[in-house]
Amino acid sequence: MRRDPLDQGDAGRRNAVTEHVVVIDYGAGNLCSVDNALRVAADGMAGGRGATITVTASPAAIARADRIVLPGVGAFGQCIGALRAVSGIADALTTAVKGRGVPFLGICVGMQLLATEGREHGVFPGLGWIDGVVERIVPVAASGGAVLKVPHMGWNTVAFARDHPALTHVARDARAYFVHSYRFVAAAADDVIAATDHGGSIAAIIGRDNLLGVQFHPEKSQGFGLSVLRGFLGWKP
Repeated sequence: MRRDPLDQGDAGRRNAVTEHVVVIDYGAGNLCSVDNALRVAADGMAGGRGATITVTASPAAIARADRIVLPGVGAFGQCIGALRAVSGIADALTTAVKGRGVPFLGICVGMQLLATEGREHGVFPGLGWIDGVVERIVPVAASGGAVLKVPHMGWNTVAFARDHPALTHVARDARAYFVHSYRFVAAAADDVIAATDHGGSIAAIIGRDNLLGVQFHPEKSQGFGLSVLRGFLGWKP
């Protein structure tokens, strides 16, 4: 694990670039892939604007972050339990995101954790930052067609329902890479920015205030995924 530049004292902060992006390490995310994709995205931003990307479980680093990314791989209950099991992380995350308004990006299950509750192998309370529930995908067959398989795995089109300031320069109707068996069902339609179809509509991007979540894996979604990450890195909610 890289040394945390946010914990290197005054000299480290003087030499750092403008923004610190924290990727939360709580034992339930594909951290290396997300870290690498964020670095590529930051290097490719217009105007030479960069960022330090830090993978950390430090509540102090989270508290001082300029942007926060929460990846997630696995079951909802496992992930929310792991997040709350690491001392101080949940409180630091809430203070930064809800208290200071730090821009937040949830990826895959990291997006799902924004929900009120998850219904995977039981019922588990989520962060509750965007009203909604996470439930199993139940594809409906088209007339005369076969029922699609679950998990929803592979490339699929992301269709935008509305604009979002973080995603102004992101291609419309592009394809992203998905791997999931559960979907976020938002209570308010306005919280769904884009959807995909797998025997029914599935929220692909959700957002409210300083919160953004993607069900797909931007780190596996090639140019489209990098454009989403660049949009997040440049976003000023």
